Amino acid sequence: MDEQQNTAPGAPSHAWYLAVLARARGVPAVATAVAHPTDALSLGAAHEAAALGLIAPILVGPRGRIEAAAAAAGIDISGFRLEDAPHSHAAAARAVELVRAGDARLLMKGALHTDELMHEVMAAATGLRTERRISHVYLMDLPDHDRPLLVTDAAINIAPDLEEKRDIVQNAIDLAHVMGIGAPKVALLSAVETVNPKLQSTLDAAALCKMADRGQIVGGVLDGPLAFDNAISAEAARDKGIVSPVAGQADILVVPDLVSGNILAKMLTFVAMADAAGVVLGARVPIILTSRADNERARIASCAVAVLMSGEPMLAVKPPA
Repeated sequence: MDEQQNTAPGAPSHAWYLAVLARARGVPAVATAVAHPTDALSLGAAHEAAALGLIAPILVGPRGRIEAAAAAAGIDISGFRLEDAPHSHAAAARAVELVRAGDARLLMKGALHTDELMHEVMAAATGLRTERRISHVYLMDLPDHDRPLLVTDAAINIAPDLEEKRDIVQNAIDLAHVMGIGAPKVALLSAVETVNPKLQSTLDAAALCKMADRGQIVGGVLDGPLAFDNAISAEAARDKGIVSPVAGQADILVVPDLVSGNILAKMLTFVAMADAAGVVLGARVPIILTSRADNERARIASCAVAVLMSGEPMLAVKPPA
């Protein structure tokens, strides 16, 4: 894998990616249950992360299909533990079981639908639920931007209510701490910067700010509602006359719903050429949830972030009663 920095104007330097990878390489390889890795992409991601010393994969799925996919792609899996499971549903269930048993400290999505894996994660009796709402965070390293941006939630929660947004914000703050951002600035996004009773996202933003004031959200500085431009551009914030400790310097962007988050994350990746990593938080262990559209760097960065999270006691949350 090419780890050289591209110094062309407007090109991503990959500096953040390289720094995260360097930190994760200092951690012993983490046992990782890979659910249904039956294609070259998912096997290749697990193999590359193992080669870099990030994870020790446990491949869970139909043995014949996994071995055939590995042979077709020229990937040597002889050194990996392989747990036979007849189909994707059984593979997801077995991968979650391995985590619950302590055999694995990370869970990684293979060639199956996200919903299928998350169904097993969310199962009340046998899953990996905790008292915290499960959510997804993208970490975006943008060209010519002086800090990585965390975008949440663009993959799990479709239309979160206020209580769910509280957990989404807290999950992202906890991750920011792991990434070395001590007091992350959290922008609660909407289409406008003022509270409008007809626009629920502005009401939620205002309530979340007050929740932070009352200690219901800790470890970050919140402000909102803020439009996207005012969240990341100090000039745009000045033009609007916004005086805020967050506007123009946000570390975390909290979107109103999954649709807006998904559009924003893909725009940053495919138009703004951001390096991206994605991880699911709030379960008993971090979950590496990559997309078929992710490049190799994104998949490895996601593994590296999850590895760093796996050893952080600050993210430990109790299972629900």
